[in-house]
Amino acid sequence: MTPGEALAAECARYTAMGWMRGTSGNLSVVVGRDPLRLAVTASGKDKGELGPDDVVIIDAEGRTDDPVRVPSAEAGLHGRIAAVSGAGAVVHVHALAPVVAAERWPGGVELRDLEMLKGFGRQAHDDLVVVPVVPNSQDMRELGDAFEAGFRADVPALIVARHGVYVWGDDLYQARHRLECLEWLLRFAVETSRR
Repeated sequence: MTPGEALAAECARYTAMGWMRGTSGNLSVVVGRDPLRLAVTASGKDKGELGPDDVVIIDAEGRTDDPVRVPSAEAGLHGRIAAVSGAGAVVHVHALAPVVAAERWPGGVELRDLEMLKGFGRQAHDDLVVVPVVPNSQDMRELGDAFEAGFRADVPALIVARHGVYVWGDDLYQARHRLECLEWLLRFAVETSRR
């Protein structure tokens, strides 16, 4: 499967879940390490209707030589996350639970003693996971700096307040599984905090 085919299939999956409405969200996979190159979903396209050619190759800064396709404005953050974390794939969606959780806990969302943490790569008990939250910005260098300042290798996620969530993994499938588990964990945290 080509990077474009894989990214289109994942986007269709997330769109069906209501996490990539309209043209929102973006996904990337690393296609080269030296120098760092990523295939990222093209900007301005309905993510539920992407085809295998709706990707753009970018460098670590989010720049491209493609004269036709435009990468997402957030491509630079994908490059920064892949460079710092060593991830092979980065997914960014606009699921509601992470945004609500960030609104409730702007200093970071604490999760512990939940079986679903295993799917996020952590222990189910006696393991505190704090998902970092950073303020939203349209400046990807600023967001990248905030990401890097709070980066922990054992927490493969970042919530951007009033925006969405980024999750990464060795490949698209690990990133997907982590995202699905994290969304459940954050939904649980929000729902149980209402009691």
